[in-house]
Amino acid sequence: MSFEANGPLNYQRGNHEERPSDRAADLRARFAAVRDATRRLAAPLSAEDCQPQSMPDASPVKWHLAHTTWFFETFVLEPNDAAYRAFDPEYRVLFNSYYQSVGDQHPRPLRGLLSRPSLADVQSYREHVESRLLALLDAGDLDAAALDVIELGVHHEQQHQELILTDVKHLFFQNRLQPVYAAPLPTASQSSPSLAWTEFSGGLHLIGHGGGGFAFDNETPRHRVVVEPHRLANRLVSAGEYLEFMRDGGYGKPALWLSDGWTAVCERQWSAPLYWTQVDDEWRVFTLGGSRAVYPDEPVVHLSLYEADAFARWAGARLPSEAEWELAAAVVDTGDLDDGNFLETGVFHPRSPSPGAGVRQLFGDVWEWTQSPYTAYPGYRPPAGALGEYNGKFMANQIVLRGGSCATPRSHIRATYRNFFPPDARWQFSGLRLAKDL
Repeated sequence: MSFEANGPLNYQRGNHEERPSDRAADLRARFAAVRDATRRLAAPLSAEDCQPQSMPDASPVKWHLAHTTWFFETFVLEPNDAAYRAFDPEYRVLFNSYYQSVGDQHPRPLRGLLSRPSLADVQSYREHVESRLLALLDAGDLDAAALDVIELGVHHEQQHQELILTDVKHLFFQNRLQPVYAAPLPTASQSSPSLAWTEFSGGLHLIGHGGGGFAFDNETPRHRVVVEPHRLANRLVSAGEYLEFMRDGGYGKPALWLSDGWTAVCERQWSAPLYWTQVDDEWRVFTLGGSRAVYPDEPVVHLSLYEADAFARWAGARLPSEAEWELAAAVVDTGDLDDGNFLETGVFHPRSPSPGAGVRQLFGDVWEWTQSPYTAYPGYRPPAGALGEYNGKFMANQIVLRGGSCATPRSHIRATYRNFFPPDARWQFSGLRLAKDL
């Protein structure tokens, strides 16, 4: 599946210094491009594919399509278009995710039971809201605050584009037929470079978003952190290296595991990354392009924080902090962001790194687990109103991941971006990079 051939997905991040009319025109193009990208992601799927929910943490594709539309209807059209009437008042509950300030929500674990509205009804809903929002942008009457919400909604939809891919992958994995979402594309054939280390000096540093474009509220404010001298690995941990950990009995050595991680290993009988299965003497991995042999040089993916941490201990290393990761992304020559393996490549699976000196693969391929808990930066205040529930209310019992993955839209990621998941989550495209103290 190629996205580039069907029109650009990339766009420049908003410049809040530009004239409102220019910003509205820019947002109109970006909104239309992102909505079109979502349609293309859903195009290979049947109505039956878009209906089921494989686990409470996942959502049906139909729900993603409706919820991203609900966001624009609820937070843009209703407050700014006096003539607008809800497409269906019941959708306000059915497709509200977690905004308590807006009202009731349909229970998250039961989203797969929503056989109605039909997929065709949801597509009509999308078209209705899109046309009204585009007309509102064309009228040129929206103030800066409304344009800010539209920009937030565009990035919100890009988050759900990634979730469509992760949730479809988990759904298809439950099917003995092992359906193929997209024809597998060739992956990079080069061998992984040998593991090497880059040293970073300690000291007082600034991290966090400092302005100059879009950022989520949890990336702010920019602030000072003390970082000790350390080393970062030049690349992600490979599947072959993780196989060595498995062959050495890593899943059976409690000394390597955090207490909650060892409980998860025992109760859930983990013995390999999610989507790995052993057929005779061969390890195979399920991908969105179907099942195939595990390639030892590609990055290992679909690990929980517990597995990533246990591997790091086994390797005599540790996970980096999010500050260490961000500083590396800011000061190391990582190459053009456009060279990373993102959603736009259509591979939907991590690739072995390209040759080169220094720290590689900081962006794309896999989300990198850090050791940092997801908490507020010093001075953080959530926005007022319902949109204040977007990030701040989840700052407990979650761990930060950095860098984006092969399912992340390229224009959605930046060095300050903070993703977060519970430590036992494995269905996301998550892997790891090693760090060491100096």
